Amino acid sequence: MDWPSSKNLLPEEQQEEFSELLDFHKRVGMNAVFVQVRAAGDAFYAKSPEPWSEWLTGVQGRKPEPMWDPLDFMITEAHKRGLEFHAWLNLNRLVHKSSKSVSADNISRLHPEWILSYDGYKLFDFGIPEVRKFITDMTVNVARNYDVDGIHFDDYFYPYAAPGQVIQDDATFRKYPDGYTNKADWRRHNVDLLVKQIHDALEALNPRLKFGISPFGVWRNKDRDAEGSKTFGALASYDDLFADSRRWVKEGWIDYIAPQVYFSSGFNRVPYKNLVDWWTENRFDRHLYIGMGAYRVGYKDKDSHWSNPAEIPNQVRYFRDSEADGSIFFSSRSLRANSLGFVDSLRRDLFKYPALIPTMPWKDKIPPLSPKSLKATLLSRGIELTWEQPDAAADGDKAWYYVIYRFPPEEKATAHDPRRILGMCYEGEKFVDMTAEAGKRYVYYVTAVDRLHNEGRPIGPLRVEVHDQKLVRF
Repeated sequence: MDWPSSKNLLPEEQQEEFSELLDFHKRVGMNAVFVQVRAAGDAFYAKSPEPWSEWLTGVQGRKPEPMWDPLDFMITEAHKRGLEFHAWLNLNRLVHKSSKSVSADNISRLHPEWILSYDGYKLFDFGIPEVRKFITDMTVNVARNYDVDGIHFDDYFYPYAAPGQVIQDDATFRKYPDGYTNKADWRRHNVDLLVKQIHDALEALNPRLKFGISPFGVWRNKDRDAEGSKTFGALASYDDLFADSRRWVKEGWIDYIAPQVYFSSGFNRVPYKNLVDWWTENRFDRHLYIGMGAYRVGYKDKDSHWSNPAEIPNQVRYFRDSEADGSIFFSSRSLRANSLGFVDSLRRDLFKYPALIPTMPWKDKIPPLSPKSLKATLLSRGIELTWEQPDAAADGDKAWYYVIYRFPPEEKATAHDPRRILGMCYEGEKFVDMTAEAGKRYVYYVTAVDRLHNEGRPIGPLRVEVHDQKLVRF
């Protein structure tokens, strides 16, 4: 959501800016990006019935000049760098408070009977079956037309409470009660229907496509539900946003959950560790990515713990010990700001080794076969490794990328040791080790990895030494 930085950039400036963002995230150790491509009933992509985004072209509905497809470009550039690309869609906001223009093709104008007005926003009424179908079709449209790795939703379902505001859905409740007499339960049911409907549609289209949601961090507080977290008086997605986030994971409707644990370790009402512990126990064999509040670093007015440069690194250490599968940082702008130098700390220490994205065995657990015919050639700029693409695995998968490992000869090679990852190859079957030094011996292995990050058995060892401007096997 931090791109583009201005509504007035030319397409080539937008492309350059996005490429620089990807380079930055790759440099600091990230392996995936979550990019908002639908912000307010609009689109950052060409193949859409919804109008072009005003955040892209300055006026909602105005085409880029010259014409291009930002989403195609972003996916291609992310994949070149070995980054997964997840299309982040805002489900509910159709007209934003800050919107300067609303196209005649905005769904809020085409179907005003589907819309709720709330605190300056135009929002969908989830109780209407046609609304849920429209959102599902809009989501499937992205998955069908673009080579995204995943579909991502944030925490915006029913709105956060605003003073003096009431969700005006009484008429919808009367028309579509679906057996419910309690409105809160009915609203949660509407969101459940939507999440399941989207899951089923994506699964039918592409079973290997990832689908995940980043809800508000607290599901329920323990004082209201014995199954809730040890948090106290906090807003809760179940009670306040009518989003039963725990159920989505339990039912297997989503592949990962990324709760927004945007709290410090010292915040008494919602302690970071308590919330991470609770989600670790309630992941139901799906991936858990901790949503990290990078945007809070340095803002000490409400919580002095965010003035500690070690707060985020310590949080990373904790969720790793808790066996979460990873983290998602909000936001890109906050990472680039590097408040208190916390990003430098991550890059030098916790993120200094490359990390392969964890596998999802419920989607694909068959690794690719090993590459073939590993060879080394001495070039003026280093040792060039070449190999041949493996045959297709039992599920038909070939290599999506390769991982190159380098060990010192005195060390026993351990399969898939991230400390010994020399690099990754995303195009072709060759890699140049430009850090090799004359007179030193090296042991190389290469593995193939498929689209869902199953890593095959290595080919190797290939033992070489640079000696008298020649490459010697040992």
